[in-house]
Amino acid sequence: MLRSPGWSLFWSVLRLVMAVAIIAAIIAQLIASVTRAQDRGDDVGTVVMNFFSFFTILSNAGAAVVLLIAAGWFVWRGRRRAAPVEPRALAVALVSVSTYMVITGIVYNLLLRGIELPQGSEPIPWSNETLHLVGPLFLLLDVLIGPARRRPEWRTIGIVVIFPVVWVVYTLLRGPFVVNPVTGANTWYPYPFLDPAGFDAGYGAVAIYVVAIAAAIVGVAALIVWVGRRRGAVTEPVGA
Repeated sequence: MLRSPGWSLFWSVLRLVMAVAIIAAIIAQLIASVTRAQDRGDDVGTVVMNFFSFFTILSNAGAAVVLLIAAGWFVWRGRRRAAPVEPRALAVALVSVSTYMVITGIVYNLLLRGIELPQGSEPIPWSNETLHLVGPLFLLLDVLIGPARRRPEWRTIGIVVIFPVVWVVYTLLRGPFVVNPVTGANTWYPYPFLDPAGFDAGYGAVAIYVVAIAAAIVGVAALIVWVGRRRGAVTEPVGA
């Protein structure tokens, strides 16, 4: 059933709905943050830049884009008797955003739920749950029961880790030079475990968290690739 055209069409509709919900959640929270910044007289540009420096926002935005592309592709190619196998680039993108979203769900719900984050406004409940719980759960289901997918290669894991590494480097380099527009602090980090001032050990403690989360990312990516290889369809010719 999971490889039938009917299932591909049904899941494509769900992907489209989920993508729209994620985009709506991001926009709603962004509007709330900008509105509060304007009311307080904070620097709106800094607030917007900070907003799009959260791993949660970036991973959700990436997931929405990939889900839209995947939904459109499966509908476009879904006139075959058997469900089509997505192109290699799309398969890698699906593995990547699935990993980022699952990590977002794990880190937030285990480490950050209940902790006030410096996003510039109070989180909107439905938006917060969409970005941190509903979206990650959907991407996990997409891995497990989504339409027939190309069997991923193990080297895909190396591609998956590129974005998180770049994001961590960007965050740690930018943090000391950004004044928090909400608290007035001389530094700004999106998550408390990346702020060296929050630990007696400073950057040493941050490094421990970074290594632990990096290991989790590799582990989740490996599991997603493993699942994909077990349930993946026979690949189409190179260039398909």
